[in-house]
Amino acid sequence: MAPIGTLYTIPNQGLGKRILAVAALADITVDQPENFAPFEDNKKPEFTSKFPHGMLPAFEGKDGFCLTEGPAIARYFASLAPNSNLLGTSPKEAALVDQWVSFGDLEIHPHTHYIAQLVYGHMTPYHQSYYNAMAERQIRSFGTLEKHLSTRTFLVSERITLADISIASVLQYVFQLTFDAPLRARHPNTVRFYETVVNQPKLKGIFGETEHIEKAKQHVPPLKEKKEVCCDRTKAEKKPKAKDQDDDDDDVDLVPHEPRAKNPLDSLPKSEFNLEDWKRAYSNMDTRGPGGSLEWFYQKFDKEGFSIWRVDFKYNQELTQVFMSSNQIGGFFNRLEASRKYLFGSMGVLGTSNNSIISGVFVLRGQDIKPVVEVAPDWESYEFTRIELENAEDKRFFEAALAWDLEIGDKQWADGKNFK
Repeated sequence: MAPIGTLYTIPNQGLGKRILAVAALADITVDQPENFAPFEDNKKPEFTSKFPHGMLPAFEGKDGFCLTEGPAIARYFASLAPNSNLLGTSPKEAALVDQWVSFGDLEIHPHTHYIAQLVYGHMTPYHQSYYNAMAERQIRSFGTLEKHLSTRTFLVSERITLADISIASVLQYVFQLTFDAPLRARHPNTVRFYETVVNQPKLKGIFGETEHIEKAKQHVPPLKEKKEVCCDRTKAEKKPKAKDQDDDDDDVDLVPHEPRAKNPLDSLPKSEFNLEDWKRAYSNMDTRGPGGSLEWFYQKFDKEGFSIWRVDFKYNQELTQVFMSSNQIGGFFNRLEASRKYLFGSMGVLGTSNNSIISGVFVLRGQDIKPVVEVAPDWESYEFTRIELENAEDKRFFEAALAWDLEIGDKQWADGKNFK
């Protein structure tokens, strides 16, 4: 069968697998461009001209029909094969299919997402009580599934539907994060259901092998460097002294300390633009208007010694509550602490809950952003684009990010944080 169109998605993403699984059971094929680079190509004009929000997954039909949002694409594909019964065989079954799709997307997935943000340090500071609350809600969802599946092979009927594929696509990540051996022992019907779905002959190649963890993953705080501390003389082992050794030798450090490695940014030529002065000006002045911090900035900025960058989070499709996204920015800033003397930032959450993006600007020492931001382990989760103030659109973006009135598309500034 000829492909019905082109599917743009993120490799190994649950929503992408869901769509491909539905396509396989509906006996339809789609093209998947080999050279498509997620988080890059979906920001280009040729993509956003068809999909204005720039989100993935996205589908473009041969007839020019364009569609985004994974659940909508999966449902559309299922509707193209009515004899597959993927959407149920009656209005009641169709409603139940929608019910279970929503259950997976709105009950299981969000709690799993929050837990992942906590475990991997994207949401700081870490709160064990919040982790426990999310885990409790997640387990409650598992209990609902377990009870329902205790008398059924599939969720809605005796044949596999979109509901089963959707729940399985959500559960796969859960099995790799929190659904450990004790939970599997308490939810055998859920495990049996999952294995039945993903091992369907047409689906095995899409879902692949699932890693079943033995113990739920937990947050591991970053290790703090241990400082060399002179030993406690009250506890130190006393060694006999040579007869000609003076008592004062106890205080002599016979092993010289290695000199601390110098940051290459410190070797850059001195600049008249003082980043600490700028931070104080920004904090104490109105941003816009005569005598404001922007006026101060333009009078003193040294474009030879400093550069300005736009910062965009790559995984906006994972963002949910605005305050959670704001916490994520705070966590990123915390992990940039080692570069505080070289960096100023203003970043914000634009949009509303479950429909937001993270964006902003950095002003930093030097012309290369990598030496400044790579101190944060998650720096590659962000896209950095140089801002040229000679460009009117770049300048507008920069000023709006500093004034916290930035708008991108239909999304307005909702919350923000500064790195000073």
